[in-house]
Amino acid sequence: MGNALPLSADRPQQKTEEKPYALEEACTVWEEVLIDKKEESTSADMPLGMTIHNIEITLGRGGQLAKATGAVAKLIAKEGKSATLKLPSGEVHLISKNCSVTVGQVGNAGVNQKSLGRAESKCWLGKCPIVRVLMNPVDHPYGGGKGRAPIGRKKPATPWGYPALGRRSRKRNKYSDNLILRRRSK
Repeated sequence: MGNALPLSADRPQQKTEEKPYALEEACTVWEEVLIDKKEESTSADMPLGMTIHNIEITLGRGGQLAKATGAVAKLIAKEGKSATLKLPSGEVHLISKNCSVTVGQVGNAGVNQKSLGRAESKCWLGKCPIVRVLMNPVDHPYGGGKGRAPIGRKKPATPWGYPALGRRSRKRNKYSDNLILRRRSK
């Protein structure tokens, strides 16, 4: 189901590729596919509960939501010019119907369940081993501490001094706040 539907009926049927298209276009394409397979169509719109990924938030920016391996969002409602989606995090988000999406789920869903077996296998994937920071607090935000204490400072920070590990970093009055209907659980 990860393949996108063809963009128009007048093009010859060839290998289906993953191409994003607007939700309104997807509705008409869905109708054409139903006509091709079942010889009749009962719905003129893309059905609710459809699984989609690679979702555009603002027009022309490209896919920004549900792009990780195995990620999938669901179309749960449509009203006027906007559509309501349930994202993988549990957040309920409004987007424009003209924003492009890709039908289906992102592949390679079981990538985290594969056992690598040994540390060298992880190095082959380009992931370096984590080394302790043996520095003083003046040299590195994670430096210092006594014995096995992980961080010497009162509050953890990034290497550039910004607060890290648990502190929320989202802007207070972001432009897209009114598009989020229900926030993700903490």
